[in-house]
Amino acid sequence: MPSIFDKFRKQKPRIDSSEGEAVSAKAPASDLWVKCTGCGTAMYKKNFQENLKVCEKCGQHHKMTAQERVAQMCDEGSFSEWDADVISMDPLEFGPEYLNKLQQDRAKTKLSDAVLTGSATIEGLRVALGVMDFHFRGGSMGSAVGEKITAMMEKALDQKLPTVMITSSGGARMQEGMLSLMQMARTSAAVRRLNKAGLPYMCILTDPTTAGVAASFASLGDIILAEPGAIVGFSGARVIEQTIRQKLPPGFQTAEFYQKHGFVDSVVKRSDLKRTAFEMLALLTRPLEVV
Repeated sequence: MPSIFDKFRKQKPRIDSSEGEAVSAKAPASDLWVKCTGCGTAMYKKNFQENLKVCEKCGQHHKMTAQERVAQMCDEGSFSEWDADVISMDPLEFGPEYLNKLQQDRAKTKLSDAVLTGSATIEGLRVALGVMDFHFRGGSMGSAVGEKITAMMEKALDQKLPTVMITSSGGARMQEGMLSLMQMARTSAAVRRLNKAGLPYMCILTDPTTAGVAASFASLGDIILAEPGAIVGFSGARVIEQTIRQKLPPGFQTAEFYQKHGFVDSVVKRSDLKRTAFEMLALLTRPLEVV
């Protein structure tokens, strides 16, 4: 005689919708849904991508790849990459482990290092563009990143282009030691040359922008924009609190906090970022009218 519990042990067949949106053996749940890191809401992956990786419920701005950022910010088909062959080596001889990690990140991100540089148009305005990618060694700045950013600014000087730098970084790359820290001075000097030439330099800070990157070229823009909720700063809040032995104010090191205190010019939603960047750059590049 069958047990009553047998009814509960039977597996019900999976149900596939006519539009192919239901979970099936060929489409694991992890491939169809994304969990918001801000509020924990489960979002349909297709809708999440169409919404530029922004949570519709809480507005959390999730990390984008460099390629996704180019597609969002630039006119279609206008981006032309510079210095794709510049890669990090192993100057301090950390050994195969570091080199293997670099190779894995190159395969994963399709980038030569943690920054993608080139020229593009934004609403028809040609710019030099640099985009950091947190998925490559946490967006850390090694010798190759410093070389690519400096070379991008030098090309901008030669071609008289405004420069846009989109940052996302944990700071200098520890596996390259002092050579990484030297990139702070090197990139800052390149920004200074842009200033002397009268060429606009815009920084767009995304989550996170910290440490050596935040303390160098990311904080030197003529215009500094930031995405909502982006963490920006040099040291972590916990380290600062332990050092000064004081409780930090609410929202410390967020883009909104820095806007309130004058470091960030404007906090802009991702959907409005392209238009805002164009309008500000257009004002700075427009010839002066003599009355």
